[in-house]
Amino acid sequence: MPLSGSGRRLGVAIVGVGGAVATTAVAGVEVIRRGSNRLDGLPLADLSIAGMADYRDMTFGGWDLDGSDLAAAAGSHRVLSDAQLSEAGDALAAIRPWPAVGSGAFCRGVSGANKYEAASHRDAVRAISDDLRRFRESSRAEGVVMINLASTERMPGDDEALHSLDAFERALDRNDPVIGPAMLYAYAAIESGVPYGNFTPSLAADAPALKEFAKQRNVPVAGKDGKTGQTMMKTVLAPALKARALHVDGWFSTNILGNRDGEALRDPDSLASKLDTKGNVLDSMLGYHVEDHLVDIRYYRPRGDDKEAWDNIDISGFLGHRMQIKVNFLCKDSVLAAPLALEIARVLDLAQQRGQGGVQEQLSVFFKAPMVANGHAPEHAFHLQERMLMDWLGAPQGSAQ
Repeated sequence: MPLSGSGRRLGVAIVGVGGAVATTAVAGVEVIRRGSNRLDGLPLADLSIAGMADYRDMTFGGWDLDGSDLAAAAGSHRVLSDAQLSEAGDALAAIRPWPAVGSGAFCRGVSGANKYEAASHRDAVRAISDDLRRFRESSRAEGVVMINLASTERMPGDDEALHSLDAFERALDRNDPVIGPAMLYAYAAIESGVPYGNFTPSLAADAPALKEFAKQRNVPVAGKDGKTGQTMMKTVLAPALKARALHVDGWFSTNILGNRDGEALRDPDSLASKLDTKGNVLDSMLGYHVEDHLVDIRYYRPRGDDKEAWDNIDISGFLGHRMQIKVNFLCKDSVLAAPLALEIARVLDLAQQRGQGGVQEQLSVFFKAPMVANGHAPEHAFHLQERMLMDWLGAPQGSAQ
């Protein structure tokens, strides 16, 4: 199976680098670098795109409130097998997280001692920007991108400070509490000319002020909330049901998971952010409101990273006859998410090489709540999102896995 690439060294600065998704991604690249040809789960691995960084040429750093090196962190997450931990162990152990900007007000479920105690919002932005500069220099990377893989933050209110760049700058100056860590990281990335991808449901570059900033600075941004399991299945099934004129009477979705992300979602405010991105998908694809569309997420510690997503779909067919579809997706959350984070980083870097800043809608296929540039409704149907990305990449028809 061919690896696409150009010999371009790409630095990936990860917010939440000690988490299960990030450590799985870093370990995966190390296993590939050591000669593995198992590229399952990497949707762009079969493509040869001029300028796109090779997986083996990716290097990593980042921030985390837990200061443990990535080998210790990966061991605690229990996603990787013993053989994979052994193979990637030295590379993981060599990466120790930089002190992170955090906020108990925005993410009550996650804390740690490896925290940068910022004197102000501007001080936090300077610290993040300095880390990016040092990372670029030490890694000798030709390009650097930032990917947010941190735990879900609560949503701030619809505050005027987030509506325009001028208002946001003033809010930074007065340390306005409406600005959370995800927005500070996104602002620092854009200010530093570093493409930014938000794999979380947290408000960041999708705030109108930061979209404006990215467009002004011509820096690629994309997000939000990685589409890995249940919602990915929903965006495949719903268009098919619509194409067959099968009416969706109700759709009940529930998830149980026991990893660090699940623990963060025990906080009702963080959970509300997650449910918002998962819940707005169905109606737009079907073209009508599904009144009984219910989504439930529960933290269940024994499962760890082995998430279970269960869907019950009630449909009506010809002559009003009722039918049901049951989907039980027993998945590994980080195994699904990690390769998508890698692909997002590679495409964002390619967009910057092409001089295309602002919102990168072609990355919609990777997100539950895709950002759009001009205020139109996002596309959610998986097959249409995939075509959008392939067309942007310039890939031949039928190239995607």
